[in-house]
Amino acid sequence: MTQKRWNVALLQMDVAIGEPEKNFAKLETMLSEAVEGEPKPDVIIFPEMWNTGYALEQIHELADPNGEQTAALLSEFSRKHGVNIIGGSIAEKKGDDIFNTIYAFDREGKPVADYSKIHLFRLMDEEKYLKEGGRIGQLQLDGVPAGMMICYDIRFPELSRKLALGGAQILFVPAEWPNPRLHHWRTLLTARAIENQMFVVSCNRVGISGTTEFFGHSMVIDPWGEILVEGGESEAVLRAEIDLELVSQVRNKIPVFEDRRPALY
Repeated sequence: MTQKRWNVALLQMDVAIGEPEKNFAKLETMLSEAVEGEPKPDVIIFPEMWNTGYALEQIHELADPNGEQTAALLSEFSRKHGVNIIGGSIAEKKGDDIFNTIYAFDREGKPVADYSKIHLFRLMDEEKYLKEGGRIGQLQLDGVPAGMMICYDIRFPELSRKLALGGAQILFVPAEWPNPRLHHWRTLLTARAIENQMFVVSCNRVGISGTTEFFGHSMVIDPWGEILVEGGESEAVLRAEIDLELVSQVRNKIPVFEDRRPALY
């Protein structure tokens, strides 16, 4: 039977640029804090590129080969604690290419999906160092269809709509979204929730890398566009309860998907 209520935990963390081992240690500490607190989470998510930050000039040396170190940690943790994990995203090395990739694990520690960012952000030179993914991020957790996007992806409403049309009831968004675009962050995430009538769980980093400051404000937004929790600008484990029954209630009340006219647009 599909669980209808989830407790989600968002690990709003700082990231030490170019120091994977330091970041792995920080993540382990925050993961432990998440599962030791109440209520115990059903799903945990953390930020984009948490293993290396945007140390792009050294990314070939720093990236996790085939995600092996990441998968070992997250698989064991999810199995031990019976929790689903949306593993933020990491710099992942595959052959000669580097991807910005999410790994997701179920409560038994089994990998259920991965997604490599398909829209590379030119303002941070991603296209010079990273390779774009070639498929969308669909998965199921506890029998619930969900979607994954990464940071800049939220500026492309076609992607979230495609995930919603594929059945997604919840959208997970790891990010490293910087100042000064807080208004864009809050507005775009809220729009994605409202227009697709689904939950949005977005986890942003905090801290400073070089001259770039990251403001946090991780959020959980319901299908009406109401913000259930929003972080500040410091490290924190944020928690929210989501009632998945609300998705069908909203979609039935305002039948956006039935009223679409894609033949015209």
